[in-house]
Amino acid sequence: MAPKTLNFITGNANKLAEVQAILTSTPVQLKSQALDVVEIQGTIEEISRDKARRAVDEVKGPVLVEDTCLCFDAFDELPGPYVKWFLKALGVQQFHKLLAGFEDKSAQAGKIVEARGPTSFGWDACFEYEGQTYAEMPKAEKNQISHRGKALAKLVEWLSKEA
Repeated sequence: MAPKTLNFITGNANKLAEVQAILTSTPVQLKSQALDVVEIQGTIEEISRDKARRAVDEVKGPVLVEDTCLCFDAFDELPGPYVKWFLKALGVQQFHKLLAGFEDKSAQAGKIVEARGPTSFGWDACFEYEGQTYAEMPKAEKNQISHRGKALAKLVEWLSKEA
């Protein structure tokens, strides 16, 4: 049975707005909680599972967690789940320089380019998909093709089956 309320564990207002926009068609009430949960090192799956378990222990209820990853093909899937720290250290304007010495600028589901568009949301300005960066796209279009949008579409499908 689907939960009536989900606690989205984030302190990022941009992520919250995006998730709210994608989940508007569901009967689930989305609450946001900015918890500072310890994040282990490991694979994407290990990190996400552990983060969810820790959040459930704190919230004592159903949670929605996200651990955004960006995997460069030239780096054998790095920075992966550690992209937040790379981006924080370099800034979105310098991020593309990580791949400066590589011919392959591709990342899973797109290509890393010099920042274009608004730089206010993570790596959207330097992640290009079919000629546009995520930052240059209308939000609704981005939500249809982004990793977050695709993951949440699966959640919406599950929620509708379980309602």
